[in-house]
Amino acid sequence: MDPIVPKNFIQQQIVEDLAAGKNDKRVHTRFPPEPNGYLHIGHAKSICLNFGTAKLFGGKTNLRFDDTNPAKEETEYVDSIMEDVKWLGFDWEERLYYASDYFDQLYDFAVELIKRGKAYIDFQNQELISEQRGTPTRPGTDSPTRNSSPEENLRIFADMKEGKYNEGACVLRAKIDMASPNMHMRDPLMYRILKQPHHRTGDKWCIYPMYDYAHGQSDYWEGITHSICTLEFEVHRPLYDWFVDELQDSDYRPRQIEFSRLNITSTVMSKRKLLQLVKEGYVKDWDDPRMPTICGLRRRGYTPESVRNFAELVGITKVDGVTDVALLEFCIREDLNKRAQRVMCVTDPLKIILTNFPDDKVEEVDAINNPEDESMGKRKVPFSKVIYIEREDFMEEPTNKFYRLAPGKEVRLRYAYFIRCNDVIKDAAGNITELHCTYDPETKGGNAPDGRKVKATLHWVASSGALACEVRQYDRLFTDPDPDGNKEKDFLEFLNPDSLKVIGDCLIEPFVANAIPLTNYQFERLGYFNVDPDSTTEKLVFNRTVSLKDNNKK
Repeated sequence: MDPIVPKNFIQQQIVEDLAAGKNDKRVHTRFPPEPNGYLHIGHAKSICLNFGTAKLFGGKTNLRFDDTNPAKEETEYVDSIMEDVKWLGFDWEERLYYASDYFDQLYDFAVELIKRGKAYIDFQNQELISEQRGTPTRPGTDSPTRNSSPEENLRIFADMKEGKYNEGACVLRAKIDMASPNMHMRDPLMYRILKQPHHRTGDKWCIYPMYDYAHGQSDYWEGITHSICTLEFEVHRPLYDWFVDELQDSDYRPRQIEFSRLNITSTVMSKRKLLQLVKEGYVKDWDDPRMPTICGLRRRGYTPESVRNFAELVGITKVDGVTDVALLEFCIREDLNKRAQRVMCVTDPLKIILTNFPDDKVEEVDAINNPEDESMGKRKVPFSKVIYIEREDFMEEPTNKFYRLAPGKEVRLRYAYFIRCNDVIKDAAGNITELHCTYDPETKGGNAPDGRKVKATLHWVASSGALACEVRQYDRLFTDPDPDGNKEKDFLEFLNPDSLKVIGDCLIEPFVANAIPLTNYQFERLGYFNVDPDSTTEKLVFNRTVSLKDNNKK
């Protein structure tokens, strides 16, 4: 195997660890989500980093659910997270773990710390405990029970486990250093009472370990070598190390390495705020295509390849920043341009009658499936006397720079013929209802034998075989690129009222008749779309994944 040339500081540190022979030259990472919500694009970056780094070094990656808070956790979230990881293209193989797998070991370890005088029961409420912790510039104050005997603490801890105390009555705290400059080291909580059933252990427990207590030990028991996490956990590292140091005396230690989390413009990444959007009905659900959740991106038409490429382009740094959502949109355009089947769809149909085309004739023209990939071949598109174009592609009194269809003007129909507009038909109110045009049968395929040129090529759909469909055009969920940035306004004030436009009377060529949900297409001239799961045999529904160009540039 050729030597690995590090592309970021995490890879550099792993190379150094391997060169020093640490952990028997193993690389073993983990992705440890809390099952209290759906994963978003920031988690996707972490998934790609953890699984990708281990793969690069020939190592392994665990999927472990840090399920220490039954009040917020559900099996629904566990299932969705596993689906998201698999969709992104990663496999934890047989290495599926839960923090709840270690509840007995964590309890036994807590008992051991109590016996050694390094943990104690505190009957103060959370508000008082927080107040007594002090500030970064002022040391904390000892709890009245900090120096209580191990025997007394063991008895109370056992009673807590047996459910003899109410929620909030007391907690177990580690006895470390109330004067530490790191607030997390000032006798942190290890256990609290929660009389709620757990999604895996049921009613077995009514005390649950705190995340900071369970996390490091779980890494240790699983043999994790590199615990890769975001920067907000940097100040937690000394606490993780303290617990692991107290747990054993071997040379093996999981090494925590922090990187900057992903922030993207025109959205929010807080689980709490995403949950608020769902619960208060601002979006339809977690998989609403406007959401930055992985399931939302999937439903909108994003591919795993585009998300992995995005994670690679964003890179790994130690500095927090904000990535323009345009980069994510660029990645999906690049990917779908290479793979998406081209079809024609008319979203605002304007009827055209070709007066010189035979009434009962249905002709087929050849259309290219994808000019970027010749192996995708061609398809047959029906062409008939009645066709439909986009209403905006016709102007009765055209401006100087309007080159599309107008009275007396000629345009090319994509893959088909030149047509000329002769008459405009209106209803009693003066609204245009249809156009009467003629086609030039000598221009089949879109070229004129006499060499004459036209300035516009229009997409179209023939009435013969046309399918009705609904198109959902999605835009960015927030009007402000930083909806969290204005501290004087609630982020909801920046919701984009035009983030979803539903167009119900669209027409699409029959090629897509048997399309299955999540299939990607490029609607020629309109953008990239995919089939929504709401589709039925009676009516297909399409989501706009992204426009053909970045229309948000100033």
